Amino acid sequence: MTKVTGWLNFNKGFVIASAALAIVAVAVMLSGPADADTLTANSSDLSKSWNYQPANVTRTANVSNRPWMGAKYVFFFIGDGMASVQMHAAEAYLEAENHNVPGAPKAELLTMSQFPVQGMATTYADNRFITGSAAAGTALACGMKTSIGNISLAPDETTPYVSIAELAKDAGMRVGIVSSVSIDHATPAVFYAHQPSRSMYYEIGLDLAASNFDYFGGGGFKNPEGGTPSVWDSLQANGYVVADTLQELQNVQPGTKCVAIGDLAGSSALYYEIDRTGEMASLADFTAEGIRLLDNPNGFFMMVEGGKIDWACHANDARSSIDDTLAFDAAIAEAVAFYHEHPQETLIVVTGDHECGGMTIGFAGTGYANAFELLDNQTMSYEAFSYVTWPEYEDTHQGVVDIDDDFKTLMLNAFGLDWNADPEIHPNGLTDYQKLRLEAAFDKSMTGESQNPPDEDMLLYGYYEPITVTLTHILNEKAGLAWTSYSHTGVPVPVLAIGRGSYLFDGFYDNTDVARKIAQAMRLNLNN
Repeated sequence: MTKVTGWLNFNKGFVIASAALAIVAVAVMLSGPADADTLTANSSDLSKSWNYQPANVTRTANVSNRPWMGAKYVFFFIGDGMASVQMHAAEAYLEAENHNVPGAPKAELLTMSQFPVQGMATTYADNRFITGSAAAGTALACGMKTSIGNISLAPDETTPYVSIAELAKDAGMRVGIVSSVSIDHATPAVFYAHQPSRSMYYEIGLDLAASNFDYFGGGGFKNPEGGTPSVWDSLQANGYVVADTLQELQNVQPGTKCVAIGDLAGSSALYYEIDRTGEMASLADFTAEGIRLLDNPNGFFMMVEGGKIDWACHANDARSSIDDTLAFDAAIAEAVAFYHEHPQETLIVVTGDHECGGMTIGFAGTGYANAFELLDNQTMSYEAFSYVTWPEYEDTHQGVVDIDDDFKTLMLNAFGLDWNADPEIHPNGLTDYQKLRLEAAFDKSMTGESQNPPDEDMLLYGYYEPITVTLTHILNEKAGLAWTSYSHTGVPVPVLAIGRGSYLFDGFYDNTDVARKIAQAMRLNLNN
């Protein structure tokens, strides 16, 4: 398995920083209370359509002089569907071989887990306890609650909210938006668009083109030809260049407005990290290029979303979720490297918009045991298996009613599950009960028929290919992981911070407070 090493060393220079803080404290006492906020910040410096027109929104940037009065370089990382369990599952996976070794480490901390300031945030929407990405994203971008499906609009679906990204742009900063899913998806959209439905991809694409933001990177568009003008024509008319390869992106010069699109899988998203090949640009690549293009004397704001953590958890695919969490953490490491170059001016905030799947470390069938190393045997995502491998098998095996040797080979190659191995001797062997579950799912996928009542099939398979989700369930259970849902859950999510103003993110608060704390750290007035 590939390990991610820690990039942070928070102890280095502590004595020097403490002495410097004492000097600043004396200066604050002499200069009066106006500088008190600076002291505190430094202490943690380790198709219904509503056509939004930017001119109709009143924005008050009211920026104090930087860098002394606010964070100049701001990174906001959002792991879609990521709560503490998704993070710790990835950490446990990295040390899987040591889980039963006395005295050995049982988890390797991610970069984000090492941030010195850690809080928790509630996630509920205006009209539902278990939120969706549009409502949660609006809270994180605008500091306001809204209804499920709204993109930076009030629950009345007409009143626009201003995002921290829009305020940053109006304050003279460069702004970038990066995502591993389509760039018009709910989470990236809430930073630049204002629409009553997250499904209005064409209108959201037009909002992107009109945003005047400096950099968009990662996924593509879901409905760019949905009207006249097309999103492509609107981008061109607004002065954007489109980079379709990493090399083209690397040739774009700072100061050029750019939309960079990677190699796309389903739904105009990047490939899952487990399916990504070496020549494909990663989320970290798009983040690093964003830093290069956005860096300037006036500072920048960049939001980076790890969007397919959520999708993998919807499908109950632990290995794909873990790999995308590690890819998300690698993107965070790019920001941390920049932070080390500008520690007094940079703020990095990491959070999730909600948890997904009800993932847990522990399974009733394995008790206190786990075997995360079994996840190493999975070679592809549920998506690749469901939409490439399984259809190829299905096309060449019409009329097959029982699992045959060809499928047993596919199952072994894709998920490491061995039909012929003795489970008492080999951990990847299958019990009789697991074989029965696979036979039932195989029949459901091959014929569409099931002996179960519909509500039982819903619990067993959700909205996914029955044979695929059964394979991921069995592998996850053997590893000692379990799921409660194919949807989001309502648990609080971690908020992790480092840098200028990071002290603000300590404690327990609501997701709307995250946007307001970022604005406060930037000395911007978020007056929604």
